[in-house]
Amino acid sequence: MAYVYILHSASTNHYYTGSCKNLTSRLREHRTHIYTNSFTARASDWKVFLVIENLEYLQSRKIENHIKRMKSKIFIENLKKYPELIQKLKIKYS
Repeated sequence: MAYVYILHSASTNHYYTGSCKNLTSRLREHRTHIYTNSFTARASDWKVFLVIENLEYLQSRKIENHIKRMKSKIFIENLKKYPELIQKLKIKYS
């Protein structure tokens, strides 16, 4: 099982989108800034905004890339507001 996750930093008002197989471990890496030059090392107030679960790994990577290609905060916020968008992405990349 794999995940797509979106983090939000209130201090920078930025979103970060990622995918992984082990969500707990990956979130710990973001919060402890294990990768010092990473995008998420810029802030220390990242909160989980949205998690899409029950995905195959390749499906999660495709959905992550789709979200990133949109380059839109509004699209990200609409994913949370309209869960049917997530279902459409799951179907599209199944």
